Amino acid sequence: MNIFNKVTLQSMKKSRTRTIVTIIGVVLSAAMITGVATFGVSLLNYMANGAGQKYGGWHVEFLNVDSSFAQERTLDKGVANTATVENIGYAKLDGGKNPKKPYLFMAGFSKKAFDTLPISLMSGRLPENSGEILVPMSAEVNSGVKFAEGDTLSLAVGNRMNGNKNLGQHDPYISGKETLMPKAKRTYNIVGIYYLPGFEEPSAPGYTLITKADAGDTADSLNLFVTLKNPRSVHAYASSTAGTGAYVFNDNVLRFMGLSDDNIFNTLLYSIGGILVALIMIGSIFLIYNSFNISLNERTHQFGILSSVGATARQLRNSVLFEGLCIGAAGIPIGVIAGLGSIRLVISVVAKNFENILYTNVPLTLTVSIPVIVAAAAVSMVTILISAYIPARKAASTPVMEIIRQTNEVKIESKAVKTSKLAQRIYGLEGTLALKNFKRNKKRYRSIVLSLVLSVVLFISTSAFVTDLKQWSERAVVFTTFDIIMSTQDMNDSEMLPLYDKLKTADGVYESSYQALMKYSCVAKASDLSDDYWKYAGSHSLDETVNLPMEIQFLDDSAYLNIIKSLNLPEEEYTGQNAKMIAVAKMKNHMKDNREEEVENISDLFKSSSMNFTIAPETNGKPKMEQGRNVSIKFVNTVPPDGPSIPEDSKVKNPFIFKVMVPYSIKEKFETSDTHVAIKALTFRSKTPIQSTAKMEAMIKGAGIKSNYTLYNFSKVLDENRNMIFIANVFAYTFIIMISLITVANVFNTISTNIKLRRRELAMLRSVGMSERSFQKMMNFECAFYGMRALIFGLPIAAISAWLIYKVMGGGADNIAFVFPWGSIGISVFSVFFVVFITMLYAISKIKRENIIDSLRDDMT
Repeated sequence: MNIFNKVTLQSMKKSRTRTIVTIIGVVLSAAMITGVATFGVSLLNYMANGAGQKYGGWHVEFLNVDSSFAQERTLDKGVANTATVENIGYAKLDGGKNPKKPYLFMAGFSKKAFDTLPISLMSGRLPENSGEILVPMSAEVNSGVKFAEGDTLSLAVGNRMNGNKNLGQHDPYISGKETLMPKAKRTYNIVGIYYLPGFEEPSAPGYTLITKADAGDTADSLNLFVTLKNPRSVHAYASSTAGTGAYVFNDNVLRFMGLSDDNIFNTLLYSIGGILVALIMIGSIFLIYNSFNISLNERTHQFGILSSVGATARQLRNSVLFEGLCIGAAGIPIGVIAGLGSIRLVISVVAKNFENILYTNVPLTLTVSIPVIVAAAAVSMVTILISAYIPARKAASTPVMEIIRQTNEVKIESKAVKTSKLAQRIYGLEGTLALKNFKRNKKRYRSIVLSLVLSVVLFISTSAFVTDLKQWSERAVVFTTFDIIMSTQDMNDSEMLPLYDKLKTADGVYESSYQALMKYSCVAKASDLSDDYWKYAGSHSLDETVNLPMEIQFLDDSAYLNIIKSLNLPEEEYTGQNAKMIAVAKMKNHMKDNREEEVENISDLFKSSSMNFTIAPETNGKPKMEQGRNVSIKFVNTVPPDGPSIPEDSKVKNPFIFKVMVPYSIKEKFETSDTHVAIKALTFRSKTPIQSTAKMEAMIKGAGIKSNYTLYNFSKVLDENRNMIFIANVFAYTFIIMISLITVANVFNTISTNIKLRRRELAMLRSVGMSERSFQKMMNFECAFYGMRALIFGLPIAAISAWLIYKVMGGGADNIAFVFPWGSIGISVFSVFFVVFITMLYAISKIKRENIIDSLRDDMT
């Protein structure tokens, strides 16, 4: 070890506190970089495993190959697994309503294919021979053709041809150019219905029907699914193996390995990771740079003496870099271990929440990647060397005599530190001295202010992000007064109502209701509409009439009676065949939320509280006035029971809500031969929504329901929202705590060392008669200047950042208001002054214990 390195080690031992705090900063920096990188790898591994469960774990699919090609691939060195699917052929789907999907496609699965390609059964079982078949639920929902277990399909199966080219499932339907060439008649027995297959592309021209491949047949055309031992070689393997043949990558899995051609996803993935690492590096560089800069201030005189006896600029620079390597060698290994341990703890906390949001049967586990750890250590070391190199270069380039005299630190004219008489009167002698010192040595204190500003901005921005997330979640909770909903458009009451009686007996259900929605139109006079409506609609004539779209909500009679009673309306007037009707008619632009206590404060659509109207059913958005009727409607301040929305209305955005509520028993009075209810729904509240939904699905299957329906566990969405907010909270606050710790270490290191460097200056003030009280008062003023300067810059930047986050997250949409972060601002203000004052007290307590004469003799500065 050369003399310069020995001198460096002695200086580090002499300034133990600064060295320890710097190592702590390196530990925090390395821990954060390791934690972010390791969690990223763990999350991507979790997403890849989940995508493999949903879409299959294969990596590349070779299209339309023969059996000899498939056999050769099983012998390839890098192949872990292969599975074949026989392309049996296409059959015309009679009665299908989707012009882009006019076929049924028969696929013969081998035993390995059933294991490799996931199939989620809705009902029934897997086929056991080549005469049995599974039908996807999408075939019924998308095409409108009904299939049921036990049905027999007799199909003319053949090939799709475009000239001489044989087309497959990866070739979209070409209307008018392709033809179906039947080859053979096949008969299949439907043994099950399965959900949409993950391996079927949306553009596929045929609904995939799955049968078991006949082991005795030699297939002419196969699709081969290959899983590699090393997925990173998939592109090279596919291009070299396929030759002129076609192949498709499993991008759903490969994108999470960074191997897909999805440039948008890859850019997003690496951008987020890069931004997080850059933020950590910036915070770390502040701390470590300050530490080395302070170290140079302590060793300036030492460097001058070494330079005077022949030390070169390179030797001095290497001396500082050696200090950086020593600190890195001590801090980085501890930081890496701490990062792995902390992220393992975080993953154990949030793993259950990830299961509830994404993949139920795929655990989120810690994935330790050696290359990632090496990269994290390298990034940490680069951070240290950058931080050390800047002051090292400065030390090496400073002239020898300037270093020895130490005239390079403070170069300032008297005008720059001049203070006004007003400031002197306000602050007094102690405050004036503190202000002059702040002005005299701006460069030294700038890093403290910047560190505090960074911490304030990150803390307030993170709090604003979490607040916005909570608002979105709370709105979802408010707008749902049920846990489970079953909606249907074509189920008759004779089928739906008996089913309702069964479903409401499911375990956990404690409240239930049924309803229907129908589209109607109301003819209103312009003079009857409120001023708030005309502010939106514009100019008008008092004599004109307006057709307003409205919905009639048919509620089960008991629910309707409960509403009438809650409004204190006479039951006899609002029930029966010719009863009055109640309605909610409000302007949407004044709605803040779906809460009853706010309804009466929302602007009305009509001027009067009770009116007579002519209403008529709507067909294709146009009223059928010949079927109109006169009704009496009373407008009430209440919230209509939640229910389904009419599918066709999702694209129409009216500035008002106009919903009439009537009992279900008079529904037939409003229906005609060519106008019917748009949608019906059964709603349930349950103590155990997941178990109740599973029980209901079994009941529906047992009832043999043939009509289309949707059964949805809405509480699952709310749980997902809550889980997402919990996960966001954990990671956001973990990140901000780590950044704040780096900032605290930086502030502590810089303030305490700066006080130490000013030992002679402070001792001189005490020696000329400054009392302990005045001395403490001066230091308090310095703390106040630090804090005020940091808050003057930090709070406006943080407020702008919070507003930008609000706008990026869709601020203003769905009436979500911007919440100014007063709470987090208050915490930031307190924390800034607390950290600065505590650090200053620690440093001053050490100065006060020193002998004034010894401090004046000190030759350190």
